[in-house]
Amino acid sequence: MKSIYTSAAAVAALLLAPAAGASLITFEAAGANPAAISPARDAFRTAVGGGSVAGANGSFGGLRREINWDGVPDPRADPNPLPGNFFNVNSPRGAVFSTPGSGFLVSANADLPTPTLFGFPGDLQTFSAQRLFTAVESNITDVTFFVPGTGIAATTSAFGAIFVDVELPRVTRIEFFDATDTLLLARDVLVGGNQGLSFVGAVAKAGEKISRVRLTSGANAILSNGVRADEITDMVVMDDFLYAEPTRAVPEPSSLALAAGSLLLGSLTAWRRRRPSARSEGS
Repeated sequence: MKSIYTSAAAVAALLLAPAAGASLITFEAAGANPAAISPARDAFRTAVGGGSVAGANGSFGGLRREINWDGVPDPRADPNPLPGNFFNVNSPRGAVFSTPGSGFLVSANADLPTPTLFGFPGDLQTFSAQRLFTAVESNITDVTFFVPGTGIAATTSAFGAIFVDVELPRVTRIEFFDATDTLLLARDVLVGGNQGLSFVGAVAKAGEKISRVRLTSGANAILSNGVRADEITDMVVMDDFLYAEPTRAVPEPSSLALAAGSLLLGSLTAWRRRRPSARSEGS
């Protein structure tokens, strides 16, 4: 989809700046091809740790997980839906997706009968071949974290994502929330232009715990292969997700104090109920 902002695809930016109100450090870049965003992606990887060699289930040194969609089996690819918990059950990486829409799609490979790139070859490209990811009937994807392969709630200290075809400023964004659903950081994704690529990631440097990430991908929505909600609004999909190893969520100190206070109050109440009255003591 062409726009007056397409010329911005020639400009790549790499920014390292603390976000207001939190100590999350952001890594950002945008441009016409993978080379334009790779330095920012690599800097984010280095900040999180884990090296460059992937182990089982996208694990890098036990410090970082990655999802590049390309290992999704054909029966789970377009036109078939991808379950939101696929990357915590089938390939346990501790990430579960939800959306106000009807589900998720991972694009088809070239050897399948379904057209690649969700049927929009003039608008999309991949960062890592061949598959892309999108919510269906919505531009919202929420990512929550679990100890991989379990139902135990977890948090992460870093998350980054690659967006495809960001053509308008201040429409596509990423938001980070803690376990109390308090916003830690909101960041607009840089414009990459038609078929361009954009990367944004954030790493917590002061102990912040990221419990949920919300990804707003443009203002349009894919309905099915080759079909989107309209032919005017900016349509954006996603490629690789990268995040720090999810670890078991620990209650905030205030929550622990509240729980301890409640327990103490309950114990005192129970003791008073069991304590003999003065009359019964003297009888």
